[in-house]
Amino acid sequence: MKVYRTARTAMTALRRNPMRAMLTTLGIVIGVGAVIAMMEIGTGSSAAIQKTIATMGANVLLVVPGTAASGGVSFGAGSVTTLTPQDGEAILRDSPALRNVAPIVRARTQVVYGSRNWVPQQMIGTTPAFLDIRDWTHLAEGDAFTERDVLNANKVCLIGQTLARELFQGEPPIGKEIRVKNVSFRVVGVLGAKGANMMGSDQDDILLTPWTTLKYRVTGSTLSNPNQSAAGSTGSTVNTLNKLYPSEAPEIYPKQSETQAANTPLTVRFANIDQLLTAARSPEEIPAAIQQISDVLRERHRIRDGQPDDFTIRNMTEMTNTLTSTTRLMTNLLLCVAMISLVVGGVGIMNIMLVSVTERTREIGLRMAVGARARDILRQFLVEAVVLCLVGGAAGILLGHGGSRLVELLLRWPVATSLPAIAAAVLVSASVGIIFGFYPAWKASRLDPIDALRYE
Repeated sequence: MKVYRTARTAMTALRRNPMRAMLTTLGIVIGVGAVIAMMEIGTGSSAAIQKTIATMGANVLLVVPGTAASGGVSFGAGSVTTLTPQDGEAILRDSPALRNVAPIVRARTQVVYGSRNWVPQQMIGTTPAFLDIRDWTHLAEGDAFTERDVLNANKVCLIGQTLARELFQGEPPIGKEIRVKNVSFRVVGVLGAKGANMMGSDQDDILLTPWTTLKYRVTGSTLSNPNQSAAGSTGSTVNTLNKLYPSEAPEIYPKQSETQAANTPLTVRFANIDQLLTAARSPEEIPAAIQQISDVLRERHRIRDGQPDDFTIRNMTEMTNTLTSTTRLMTNLLLCVAMISLVVGGVGIMNIMLVSVTERTREIGLRMAVGARARDILRQFLVEAVVLCLVGGAAGILLGHGGSRLVELLLRWPVATSLPAIAAAVLVSASVGIIFGFYPAWKASRLDPIDALRYE
């Protein structure tokens, strides 16, 4: 009953001066509204930044073959052929922290269309999972190639915006034939624009094709030479001095031509690949994903304890650090703005409550004279301050949410509703009322009843 009577008395006192109460809460309304609006805009911007950085590979882990050495000379990363597509399937199956895995076969050669030619920065043989890992599922035109195209080594490809512009110069590329090392590829789709990456490299200067097609038809890998990098570098170079005096017997049956060999590639059961491109489910799961990949590959490659890995796992640490620092900076900025806004609102509450105590000195003295104790006076003024802050906080939440939606509508900025920010706003509003209302309430409770009754 005491709590009820105290709350009723406080509300009666606030209703005496509605304009002053409304102006008192205005500081809290503006402060909380600014915090809510900035938190929602900041959360949306942070999510957009995270998505942008993720498209550049923040969650991507790259698995490359190990290093070969002979006579104390190291041949560099990828000089041994230790990775296979089956490794990728096993990693995806046994690593819960991974979202997807795609094999990678690389080449660099000229692409020809009609009288125009271009050498793309990236020519990658892969699977449709590559588009999901790189967040490239939205195509500007056409469709992506399928798993059936990978199994059949079909001569289809996807091209980036730069390659499409340089080769076709405004012509529709879908369905057109381009040549890569005299192998015709049909363009089935055009990738969406990505622009430059963090290193300034053009991500749109790219050609994607099934890895089986690039490996068997373009780089010319065979059963005797499974290393596509070696095959691409040596090609069909022949030293004619060795053939000055042919000693071989004439062949009875004609040899298969290069065109026939390209159209009927030999399937290699355990073909090696250049890299494995994997994507963790989130930046927080990257360490777990690295450990799971390492465990699966060591078991598949029969590497004993104490022996070095025959593979290397690379993560995009720089991009992850950029994401973390950007999020931390935005969070700290919003906290600073929130503190300033709420402190300003709290000072306004304290100021008005001190004025209210001065104006109601005779009322306080009369209440004490009829039996009210100091804690009753303290409780009454604290309740008034908390009610003012809670009402201002509720109005600030509505104002901030409406303001953020207005920004989204007019400026097209990304906005995301932040429920923790709303809950924190209510809690902070009550805390501000208690902290900044305590001194005026304490001052009122310390008044002498006789002096208060004599106050004019």
